[in-house]
Order: sequence, then structure tokens, then C-alpha cells
Amino acid sequence: MIALTTDVLVIGGGATGAGLAWDAALRGLDVILVDRADLAEGTSGRFHGLLHSGARYVVKDPPAARECIAENRILRQIAADCIEDTGGLFVTTPWDDPAYADRFAQACTETGVDCEEISIREALRQEQRLNPEISRAFRVPDASMDIWKTVWAMARGAEQRGARILTYHEVTAIRRSAAQVTGATVRDLRGDRELEIEARVTVNAAGAWAGQIASQAGIEGVRIFPGRGIMIAMNHRLVNTVVNRCDMPGDGDILVPIRTVSVIGTTDERADDPDDQTVRPADVQQMLDAGEKLVPGFREARALRVWTGVRPLFEDAKSADTETRDVTRAHALLDHRERDGVDGFLTITGGKVTTFRLMAAETVDMACDMLGTARPGRTATEPLPGSEAGEHYRIGTRLARKEAQLLDEQVICECELVPRGRLEETLRRTGSTSLDDVRRQLRLGMGPCQGGFCIYRAAGIMHGAQGLSAERSDASMLAFLQERWKGVWPILYGDQLRQSRFDEWVFHGVLDVDHLPSEGAIG
Repeated sequence: MIALTTDVLVIGGGATGAGLAWDAALRGLDVILVDRADLAEGTSGRFHGLLHSGARYVVKDPPAARECIAENRILRQIAADCIEDTGGLFVTTPWDDPAYADRFAQACTETGVDCEEISIREALRQEQRLNPEISRAFRVPDASMDIWKTVWAMARGAEQRGARILTYHEVTAIRRSAAQVTGATVRDLRGDRELEIEARVTVNAAGAWAGQIASQAGIEGVRIFPGRGIMIAMNHRLVNTVVNRCDMPGDGDILVPIRTVSVIGTTDERADDPDDQTVRPADVQQMLDAGEKLVPGFREARALRVWTGVRPLFEDAKSADTETRDVTRAHALLDHRERDGVDGFLTITGGKVTTFRLMAAETVDMACDMLGTARPGRTATEPLPGSEAGEHYRIGTRLARKEAQLLDEQVICECELVPRGRLEETLRRTGSTSLDDVRRQLRLGMGPCQGGFCIYRAAGIMHGAQGLSAERSDASMLAFLQERWKGVWPILYGDQLRQSRFDEWVFHGVLDVDHLPSEGAIG
């Protein structure tokens, strides 16, 4: 049994958890972060990529709107390299309530969300694929955000300041002495060993799983309403601006350009299990039909991949029958000393990816109070590693960089223009033997071929760089392909079916994948 000690133990490696580690490390606190899988593999890594302006919530949830616009402005400064400043449009389609537009504009003014009505001609000039029958159009400061880049930037920054980031470490028990939480027991899933972590303050930042972690501490009543929704990535950018329907939030009413694709989302329904990633064919058809209302011809585009995300919606006062769309998107910070008589334990849940920095800052403020130390936060002004120049990401940057050095280096992933050197550097830095984990850091295999042309190359490079056996390398590649398949099979029709059939021929013809000797491996 290995024993570790720390000031702050963070449970959960999503945007909020990584933000906590970054914030606490900036304040000079010793911090350990644990997650049962890779960073941003849960809810944070399974959303549509939107940096909210708050406009979506101005009528229905004004407090959430105010939080979003304030954090939008901060993140544009401190995480600039992770954000593409696409801008946003709210448009009234023939299916929307015409009266909502005036309510929307007034609510934007009241909540401080920047909003400008523009002419239909200007909206259609800006986005030529938009439904030409829209009757109102408003410009807002929405943007798209690379969450994996953001989370890993915070994790690296925290590590540079002494934090310990322990992925693939699952909490098996919360340690408690009478009315005091003193840390946790975690299992290293890669090393098959247990660690005892003694912490002065333990923070439950497990998102949709926060109720389960609280139960391990003997605390009941932390009720999380898992709001499950599906999103579909189309294989190219149908729009270059975030486009929302100007109506009360509903299903399939937003289209987000993120990197080289565009994502439509999302449904919203109660899920009993936050690990349930079921995709129903009816939900897929609903999203495709909804896309037609924003962009006529949407169904003719190639659907690339579908996935689910589970929102961690917390509502302390309502019954378990609450509809997920009726639960506030504002966050909740629970001091279990005041709430449940249990010291040394905090839960942060709810909120949006856009508000992760605020959530982390408020939580570390409370942790400092519990530790009896006054240490002001710096995350509102301190740039993340890689964002020091304050320049936003621009689509085409990778292509321009490659064209400037066209013959200098092999490209491993043509869709996302991942060069061999960057892949090798990531493998050396992380020591990872999971190609799916590498995908999240480099976007490897996330383009139109979904790994069909690049992943066997990457497996060979990893085999050499990490000194793996052929069986371990095969296992990592097969795990990657299986994970990609989960998001492809529900949309196997038309061009996507043809692409998948072609990929199958590649893997059978080159590697005979059905008969590869392999052994299981995590991380």
C-alpha cells in the first residue's frame, strides 16, 4: 500500500477538476487529482464544443446566462489558443415562436449578454446555407472551444507547479474519521495497486457521478439528475458560425462548427445511469430532421459520428421526477460541514463547461477557508500554457503550418494534419499506451476517415516508441477501432456506410484485424 499526502485531493478529471488543480497549484497549494479514466473522458469531453455567450439561457435561466457571459469574456483572454472566435447567430425559423425574439433581445439586455439584431440579408450573406425563410437574426458572442486542449493545458500547468495528476486511478473508498473526511483510497488500474491519499480537504468534482462519490463518504441526498443528450458530427463545416434557433431551448436547435466538422445537438432526457451511452435510432433521426430546419439539405451531408453526453444537473429542492430541461444550468457548491456535519469535504457540481473556471475558483476559495489560509485566486488573469500570446485558434492553422514545411516531416493523420514528430513527442511525454487517449490530445483519427488511414500507422509508431509487444500494440489499436465503432454504427447509411465498408477492407487487407493476437491493456 502506497501512502500519499496533500493539501487538496480533487476527485474528477473533467474541466472543473482540472480547473481546480490549476487554480490550487497557482495558489501554492499541494494538490493531487485522480480520475478513473483519462482526463476529460466523461461529460466534459462529450459535448458539442460550444463556448456559451449565455444567450441560450437569457429567458429561461438568467443567472446561468450571467455566469456564461462573464466567463466567456475571461476564457477568451486566458485560454485564447483553445478557442475559435466563430461568433454566434440566433435565428427565428418558421417553426419558432415569432414573439420570442423580442423577449430574447430584452433578456439579453437585462443579463448583459452582447446582442445585435442584423438584417436577414446580412445573416444569409454570413451563412449562405442558412434556411432562407428565417424572419429574425441576432448576433451574439458564441464561440467554439477545444475542451481537450483546454483541460490538458491546465493539467500541464498544474504539474509544472508541483501538482500530481493521476489518471486511471479509481476511488474505491472515501476515508473518514468520525465527522471528518481525511482523503481516499484509490486503485491504480494500470499498476494494479492501491494508494492511500491523505488530504486536508477532499473535493468531489465527479460531475454526473458526484452523487456516487458523496455516497462513499456516507453522505446521501446529493441528487444528480443525469441529463443525457446525443450529438452528431457532420463530416465538414456546414456553417462557420454557431447557429441557434431563437426560441426556448429544445432538442436539435444548435449547430456548432468545431475544428473541421460541425456538430448538431442535442436531446435532453433523464438517464438512470450516467455511464449509459445508449443511442436510439429515433434520436438520430430527430437530430437529422432538426438540422434541416436550420440548414436545408442537412440530411444530404455525411453524418460522421454520434455520441452521448450526460449533464450533471443538481437540484436540491425538487423531486426525482423533475424534467432535465427544467433544472437550472447554474452550478452548486456544497460545503458538507454546514450541510451534513461532515468536515473536510466539498462537492462542486452542475454548471456548464463554459463556467468551469468560476466553479473551480469558488471551490478553491472555500477550500482555502477550510485550510485557514488566505490565498487569492489568479485564474481570471493567468493565461493557460500555450495561450500566453492571447491569439485565438484559427481554422486552417495546421494546414498553413504544414504547407510551410511540406517535405520536412511525415503526416500520420491527414484529416487532422498530425505530424509524426508531434505524435512521438506526445507518446514520450505521457508514456501512454492507449491510442484513444492520444486521440484526445492530438485529435488523431477524429476526421472523416475515423482512423481508417492513420491508426495502424500510429500503432506501429507507438510500438517502437514505447517498446511494446506486438500484442499490446494490437490491443491498443483494436480498442481504438472499437471505440470509434460505437459512434459510427448508429449512422451507417449513405456515404458513411461506404466509408466504413472501405475502412473495413483496409484493416482486413492490411492487418487481418479479426485474427490479430492481442492482449488487454489500460492506458
